[in-house]
Amino acid sequence: MEEKGRESYPGDLTDEQWEEIAPLYAEMRNCTWSKRELTDAVLYLVDSGCKWRQLPHDFPPYSTVHSFYRRARISGLWDKILEH
Repeated sequence: MEEKGRESYPGDLTDEQWEEIAPLYAEMRNCTWSKRELTDAVLYLVDSGCKWRQLPHDFPPYSTVHSFYRRARISGLWDKILEH
């Protein structure tokens, strides 16, 4: 299990869900924040309907999350994630 430095939110991925999609990230470049944290942040945004700048401060910075989401969407990775 990947450690989180924050409290869990209801929409966070379970360990089982993460293990299923983690291999999809193999081709994505590494970054300072964990891909699981970034994915949970995007899922929080979708679930809550909040604006990027209103992302709670215990997630990575909104600009980092937005950049991650944009790269994942353009590359087709986000569609693959949603298929799981």
